[in-house]
Amino acid sequence: MTLEESVDFFVRQAHSLACLSLTCGDGHSLYTARGGVRNEAGEALEEDSIFDLASLTKLFTGLLTMRLHEEGLLDLKKPVTAYAPMFRNLSGIRVEQVLGFEVQLRTGERVDACPDRERALQELFAITPHPPEGRAYSDMHAMVLKYVLEGAGGDGYMHLLSSRILTPLGMTSTFGYVPEDRRPSCVSCNREHRIEGKKWILRDRVAPGTVHDPKARILNTQEDVTGHAGLFSTEKDMVRLCRGVLDGKVVSDSSLKYMAVNRTGRPLPGGGYIQYLGVQCYVRHPEQRHSEVPLYMSDRAMALSGFTGHHLSLDPVTRVFVVSLGSRVMNRLSVLVPEEGKKMEDYGLLPDGRGQITWVDGEKIWSSAGYVYLKDMHMHRAVQDTLGLPDWK
Repeated sequence: MTLEESVDFFVRQAHSLACLSLTCGDGHSLYTARGGVRNEAGEALEEDSIFDLASLTKLFTGLLTMRLHEEGLLDLKKPVTAYAPMFRNLSGIRVEQVLGFEVQLRTGERVDACPDRERALQELFAITPHPPEGRAYSDMHAMVLKYVLEGAGGDGYMHLLSSRILTPLGMTSTFGYVPEDRRPSCVSCNREHRIEGKKWILRDRVAPGTVHDPKARILNTQEDVTGHAGLFSTEKDMVRLCRGVLDGKVVSDSSLKYMAVNRTGRPLPGGGYIQYLGVQCYVRHPEQRHSEVPLYMSDRAMALSGFTGHHLSLDPVTRVFVVSLGSRVMNRLSVLVPEEGKKMEDYGLLPDGRGQITWVDGEKIWSSAGYVYLKDMHMHRAVQDTLGLPDWK
């Protein structure tokens, strides 16, 4: 399978994504395919189109944490409150525990349910730790780390990120706040459809350059970006990031080893596993269906996905990287939580989530609800074939 065939499957056959940019490479080669439209006007996806990175922002936060640690500004074994005293309930929690999802962090009320930014910050700063159980991955850890980084580095998150990563790597099209003159190039997140039990939700009138994540939307300002979501970037800049990381221009090899160590994953007594997570990233999972790390990467690889339709994985051993940037929310059914007793097929979809549903107004809407489970067969297979890679043993 070629990259072009993979893009064609997601954009024109399954219609899971409105658009897709798929890039892979190693220390010598680079391959890219792209297709689809970036907005409701039908304008084609281009090389300089700007994507909301969603949770890929967490990888930047993890890398920046390791960078400040290497510079001697941040001691991972110190308590969170040594750098961010506003988190009064985390005085007994070490930075490294937050960095690797080793504790659960919970707020009393959902941050995105708060009426305004001030109330949302109050909820965040009152966050409490709990023993890890069930789903380990969470936005809350990176949201706390943002303030740890600012306390350790003595500057705002975006200034620290720009000085340590973005500017040195020439990532001139990566933003926390997209300039007005670049917003026409943004990939749209408008008209996202969601079915959550009996709730049918339409997120309409979302302007280009508006952050998709609801917690980031209430907390972010022009100058202030949360650590879990809110960055925007292009295909070319994300390639610069991957190559910069693999070339040792961001953090050392020892830091990359530290980042890719499993800190959460373990078998559950009743079967299954808790997610396998490293430093603000996924590491290899025993069951490939649940693994963000592709089969052709080593046990030192790290990977992350973004809700709006992205995947990034890189491997310091093979020097292979993959950057997939897409829109699975623009005029798509992004979430389907069936009512009790129902399944995908009861909504007119295939078991893997593909197909169309009929919305309440009669409009036919394509579904991306099962997109994450289609990646191994229809994206990573194309990358593996393109680079001629065997499964990692």
